[in-house]
Amino acid sequence: MKSPAVPRWLAVSALSMALGACSIFSSSGEKPKPLDLGPNPGLIQVHQAWTAKLGSEAPLAMPALVRGDTVTLVAKDGSVTTLDGRTGNQLGKISAGEPLTTGVGSDGERTAMVTGSNQLLVFAEGKKLWSHKLQAAVYTPPLVAGGRVFVMAADRSLSAFDANTGRELWFADRPGEPLILRQPGVLIAVGNTLVAGLSGRLVGVDPDSGSVRWEAPLASPRGTNDVERLVDLVGHVSRIGSSVCARAFQASVGCVDTNNATVRWTQNSKGSDGIDGDEQSVFGAESNGTVQAWRRADGSRLWSVDKLQYRKLTAPLVLGRSVVLGDDLGTVHLLSREDGSALARLETDKTGVATAPVAVADTLVVVGRSGTVYGFRPD
Repeated sequence: MKSPAVPRWLAVSALSMALGACSIFSSSGEKPKPLDLGPNPGLIQVHQAWTAKLGSEAPLAMPALVRGDTVTLVAKDGSVTTLDGRTGNQLGKISAGEPLTTGVGSDGERTAMVTGSNQLLVFAEGKKLWSHKLQAAVYTPPLVAGGRVFVMAADRSLSAFDANTGRELWFADRPGEPLILRQPGVLIAVGNTLVAGLSGRLVGVDPDSGSVRWEAPLASPRGTNDVERLVDLVGHVSRIGSSVCARAFQASVGCVDTNNATVRWTQNSKGSDGIDGDEQSVFGAESNGTVQAWRRADGSRLWSVDKLQYRKLTAPLVLGRSVVLGDDLGTVHLLSREDGSALARLETDKTGVATAPVAVADTLVVVGRSGTVYGFRPD
């Protein structure tokens, strides 16, 4: 009997991992060993302030949600835990009843999440408020803002729902892409505009109607097959005022002025995870572990460091005078924002760091793949 047809975008379940890793293997097929980093430089004195357990392993690349002094994290069993960033104490825990496909979104009152069976769930005060069956899988955290829940599905359709009732307010379909990454994309609010990453473009959308206000291309499809032509934008992005900088998967990094939908610059960059930045600079890691910095104003290269090559690095976090990245060996690297030199290293368990570190309540929070959460503070 002939198997039922499978949508082509479903064929990329592991595509981001496969393409992200292909550039770090030698011609013999063996993965090169990471460099010996030597003694911890210890130029920043940091101590472990607390640890907490999620109760289950942490899935890879599911973003942590920071609101005020709290951080909310997803575990593989579908539980969602909120911790006090100062103490690591558990403030709340809810369960979706099945594994989730991405991190959560929240406005502080309502928390939205999407399950593996494509159920959009919204909770308030620890109880399920409503649910809605979606047409496609979701890998980007829902955005909860302005009394609405915005969802970008894997087929790159956009939907808006009333946050209190679950009533669908609008649905905007888009011509389907042949391949879609199974990792978080771009969905943020910039002023009164919903900004989404669709193909290789940042797209400004009217949050009241779903109509497109503007488009700004950061990468264009190239190549002769669907894999080579994949130009999806990935989260995390760096936003400073109207400047939004983002990465196109394995293609480029660039910045857009959302006031006039102008692409300020793009630079070639073979990375698979998001970026971060400040008023002067944008930082990101290549798939081979090289860490790079660009000038935010014009995209000129500021520095490049290859000492972390052959480590699978998370998206970076700009924190104080450091750029912070975790790796697949459980080490957290603090690099200088000025020149990329090593300032300090922190150790977690050897299962590796699951997602990009975050800063909450003057604490650096790092999630291990084992489900252990670490809180670090400067001495």
